[in-house]
Amino acid sequence: MNIILLGAPGAGKGTQAQFLVESLGMVQLSTGDMLREAKDSGTEMGKLVAEVMSRGDLVTDEIVIGLIKEKLDGEQGAGFIFDGFPRTLAQADALGALLKECNRDLDRVIEIQVDDTALIKRIVGRSTCGGCGQVYHDETKPWPLNGQCSICGSTDVKRRADDNEESLKQRLMEYYKKTSPLLGYYFAKGNLISINGLLSMDEVRSSLKKVLNLT
Repeated sequence: MNIILLGAPGAGKGTQAQFLVESLGMVQLSTGDMLREAKDSGTEMGKLVAEVMSRGDLVTDEIVIGLIKEKLDGEQGAGFIFDGFPRTLAQADALGALLKECNRDLDRVIEIQVDDTALIKRIVGRSTCGGCGQVYHDETKPWPLNGQCSICGSTDVKRRADDNEESLKQRLMEYYKKTSPLLGYYFAKGNLISINGLLSMDEVRSSLKKVLNLT
């Protein structure tokens, strides 16, 4: 099973992708993670990525597609979760061509829907554990009163510098301009399914399992 997770920043894509990785053994292909991994790998593709990033240039779609192809050729798991790619219609076309070349199907494109007001509230209050990456929120899941992460015991609590209302509005604008057209693209192809991201984490997970026929 190969799926794409779509949704605005803070919609919960990462949380649900982690669930699928842990419960089903799927492989999460995060563009940022792949670029960082390639940069330090020493391979020819990695050297190219490192050179581009050292110049401060944006990594081209061709390079990202090349990194994804390496993963598709090398990994044999329960399927792939595309997280952070595609972001544009051109990237969607390129990914479709690559999957066809690798004899793989795109089974589902799942949009996690959350309205803007809720997104801003969700992200502005967000923090993570510097030790294990566990996500907390000032209102729904506060950092433990004893000052230690409930998972790993770390006292290192982090907040992203751009997790503020003004930065988020800019990120949402970029999402609507570039990525939201993908919803129409995949709807026309018959792949798109939308789920309500305003529900609790467990309810969103249940919705995800249902659309993937896991229940």
